[in-house]
Order: sequence, then C-alpha cells, then structure tokens
Amino acid sequence: MSAAVERVEVVLPGKVEPEELQLRRGPVPAPGPGQVVVRMEATGVSFAEQQMRRGRYYDQPPFPFVPGYDLVGTVEAAGDGVEVAMLGKRVAALTKTGGWASHVLLDAADVVEVPEGVGAAEAETAVVNGITAWQMLHRKAKVRSGGTVLVHGANGGVGSMLVQLALSAGIHVIGTASARHHEALRVLGVTPVDYRNENIPARVREIAPGGVDAVFDHVGGPGLADSWSLLAPGGTLVSYGSAATRDDTGSKQLPVLKLLGRVWMWNALPNGRSAYFFNIWAGKALAKDRFRARLRADLTEVLTALRRGDITATVAAELPLTEVAEALRLAESGTVSGKIVLVP
Repeated sequence: MSAAVERVEVVLPGKVEPEELQLRRGPVPAPGPGQVVVRMEATGVSFAEQQMRRGRYYDQPPFPFVPGYDLVGTVEAAGDGVEVAMLGKRVAALTKTGGWASHVLLDAADVVEVPEGVGAAEAETAVVNGITAWQMLHRKAKVRSGGTVLVHGANGGVGSMLVQLALSAGIHVIGTASARHHEALRVLGVTPVDYRNENIPARVREIAPGGVDAVFDHVGGPGLADSWSLLAPGGTLVSYGSAATRDDTGSKQLPVLKLLGRVWMWNALPNGRSAYFFNIWAGKALAKDRFRARLRADLTEVLTALRRGDITATVAAELPLTEVAEALRLAESGTVSGKIVLVP
C-alpha cells in the first residue's frame, strides 16, 4: 500500500449541527489477525446518524466517534488467517459506527461478498435497509404469500425495501406516504394511504376490513396503538423505531423503554396477536457466530434479490464524504426518496 495514501474520516464530536462534523486525516490502519482493511466505495446516511448527532440513539458510543452504520468497498489488505482470495473483492458490512471513513478496519467474519454486477452505491442502499426489511418480514412477521401488510413510510429507506420484498413474495401491500409518492407506489402495486390528509386507521379498515397480517411501524409514539388495532387475529406488529421522538429532549432510553413496555403488555393479551420491537443487533452479544451466520445469509438473500431485479436500489443522491453536512441536511429534510449515499 502506498505510503502517500491516508485515511479520511468524519468525526461526530458531540451534539452538534451537521456543519460542525469534523474531518480527521491519518494513516491507513494495518490489519491484525483475522482482520481486513476495506477501502470504502459507498456508505450511507441513515436515521440512526440523525439520532446520534442529537445524542438520541439509544446505545450509541460516547462522543467523539466516527458514525456510519454500513458500507460497501473493496478489500485492500488482509491480516493473518484471512483467505488471500478475499483481496480485491467487493464486500458489504454492517458496522453501526465507523463507516464514514475512506478506509475501515473490520473483522473478516463481518464482511459479506457483493455479487458480480451489483454496483457499490446500489449495494449500499440495501445493506442496513435491506437486512432490516428482510428480517422483519421473513424472520419476525413470517407473512405468507397472499397475506396483506401495512408499511408505514412506504417510500422511505426501509419502507421501500419492505414494499418490494413483500410484493416479490406475493404479499399485498398497503403503504402510507405523502400524496406526491402515491403514483410511484401504485406503479409498484401498492395501495397508498396519505398519512397527512387521511384517517389512517379508517382508510386501512376500508381496504382490509378483517385487519392486516402485519404492520411495520418506524414512527412509534401515540400512533403505535393504531397500528396494533389494525392487526387481524394472529397478526404481528413489528416496531422498529421511534421517529416521532427524534426531536425530543431528555432520556434517549425512555422512548425505547416505553415502547418495550407496550410490546410486553400487548403480547400478554390472549388474542393471538404478537408485537416485536425489532433490533438488528439482537443476539450478537450472546451468540456472535449465530448472529454472523444469520446476517451473512440474509444480506446474501437481499443482494441476490437486488441482482435479480426483485428489488431496485433508489439512490436519492451521491455526495463526497467531505460534503457530509449537506448529505445529513438532505436526509433530515424529508424531501427525498431513497438513500443518501456518501462516496470517497
């Protein structure tokens, strides 16, 4: 590796405005045993980073740290015990933090090969969003072909993946979105509901009088009870965020604890319905090998679906890593459809 190459990374120094993120330069790290250095080709801006900069992500590390929930890149160096064949391979990884950097040090066991023919930005849109959608649909809700689901934020990062994966599995989809996204959703085969101007529970009951088999809710807050009420007998509510509390102040754990309390209470009711709070990292601390195997299998499924065309990557914008403030502002504006991707 050329001595002239340096690592560039974005540092979140504290609860700051996007313009106060810092760029830090230094040497490219050397891989230890079982590790690889991945030269980043694409990383993303997700809802997690929006919460982290406010100090609102429930298990974020102490400041300062390098954000970046996931990335796609090329293996540039490998440590002892890593197959030489990995060098030069394009891989994807779920990192939670650390992805907003030109070179990232990772355990080789945590990277998943990207299939031939799938571009870096395209693959990036499907890492955290795709795994989240896949695991919620197929591991938690387990909706069968012919079923009906309600997807909140059907035009969002995870929402659009959920919609496409569900449709490709023969599942009917009702999707909430603002009116300007309805035509695009109809083209896909989704029944759209305007979350701004329609009474969501009343409209969903019109479309699915017997209730829906699953609701995927990233909003949380008071509307979660409506999501629960729309389930058919045997249906599943999967809550995977609390966007409603993004701009709140105070404890970052409280919204999650309130959510968990509701989930436990609902699961105790004898009506055959179930509720989950989905956390992509669940099980990692207790069974790391099993967690990695499941992640590898599911991400491979998602990337294969992308290559087949079952799901399409929507890149809202590609911006250089050095323009991260603009990227974060754009992501937080709520005006774009698809993923904001950062490139070297």
